Amino acid sequence: MYLFLDRDGVINDEIKDGYVLHPGMFRFSEGVLEAMPLLAQRFERIFVVTNQRCIGRGLLTVEGLQEIHTQMLDTIQQAGGRIDKIYFCPDVESNSPCRKPNAGMALRAKNDFPEIDFSKAIMAGNTLSDMQFGRNAGMQTVFIATTLPDTPFPHPLIDKKYPGLLRFAQDVQ
Repeated sequence: MYLFLDRDGVINDEIKDGYVLHPGMFRFSEGVLEAMPLLAQRFERIFVVTNQRCIGRGLLTVEGLQEIHTQMLDTIQQAGGRIDKIYFCPDVESNSPCRKPNAGMALRAKNDFPEIDFSKAIMAGNTLSDMQFGRNAGMQTVFIATTLPDTPFPHPLIDKKYPGLLRFAQDVQ
């Protein structure tokens, strides 16, 4: 099994109408550091797929994003979890092939890890765009209802719905 995770609103607290622009702004969401070791046991590979329009808008550099991600990865590893690779899309245009809901980041992961079978993969995210990304790549979808708890369920794009990543991690054990 393979897991694709959105970042903002799933791994870290989303900044409403804003961006995480330096490591000091990055805050793990409640339960995430407890969830990551459970997910590491359950999934062969774990990827982060994140739209980072702030780079295309000139608010953050790729180096700045890497600094944020290095701190995130170090903390997750110290907690006993892992992320195998992070994919990000810096593009501003919504129709960019790499921007979710388009499947570009999933295809990049498949190129880097040819063993990935999307029919054995789950996309966990907090928006319907994340769910559409999962569907577009042929994955199962898990809606993490951190930022949009009123999203209706059942929903054609959502296979399962959880209040946070930890509840999902506990359920897949």
